[in-house]
Amino acid sequence: MPCFVPFSNRNLDTSIFVFRPMVVVVDNLINALKVFSSSTERLGCVHSSIFRSIHGNMIIWYGAWIKRSNENKKSLQASLLQMLTNVSSMAILADHSFFDAYAGESKDGFPAAKFSTGDIISIGAAALASDNMDELSYANLALFKAHFKNIQGAVSGVCMRSEMNPRVVCLFVWKSLQSCYTWILNTDYRATVLPYLNRLSPDIKFDVFRVVYVSDDEVPSFQYLPPQQMLENGGGSKQGKVIQGSKNAAADV
Repeated sequence: MPCFVPFSNRNLDTSIFVFRPMVVVVDNLINALKVFSSSTERLGCVHSSIFRSIHGNMIIWYGAWIKRSNENKKSLQASLLQMLTNVSSMAILADHSFFDAYAGESKDGFPAAKFSTGDIISIGAAALASDNMDELSYANLALFKAHFKNIQGAVSGVCMRSEMNPRVVCLFVWKSLQSCYTWILNTDYRATVLPYLNRLSPDIKFDVFRVVYVSDDEVPSFQYLPPQQMLENGGGSKQGKVIQGSKNAAADV
């Protein structure tokens, strides 16, 4: 069964954790995050996925959760950060937040951005220096609406905004890596898209990822080190580190 990002936050909460690996064998980090995914199910995670940057040094963990209050989300966030102390020696936690999905479309009629292991995803993110999100959110949506239907090879896309930081994200699912590259080259992303956002955001990032895991995949056998042992080995537990499907189902999102 594929994983998916809903087009709205009506029935599901979504969260993203961004990791920068500190180990040579990144597969060890990915395996640890697969086990982390399994452990989140008891906390109400409906499905989760791991994205690996194709050209950069970044790993993203994505989770979709049963809808909950803001207070409960804060408690959940604290629990997740504590659980991630088990991978503190493997990566730095560069960013994390719950996100509100506020727009999306697909070309296959599926009411969410769905993807499976091996699929290609691109993510563009823009952050504000201030807390005024309305104009940046609108600009992100306007770019999405203007380009999506004309993008050859894009299967679906979704616009999201962070609940914790003044940041917006646009995620696309692609038919292939070649389709993604073709769009980047043909549209001259730096000359057409970036100037539209540069006037609003001093911090714009774009990267292409391969989906290396969705929560229905088989999870490898992997043993976490206890937090105390991690501390003895020099691993920290601060939050500034990466502290170690159907169509009917999506239609309810």
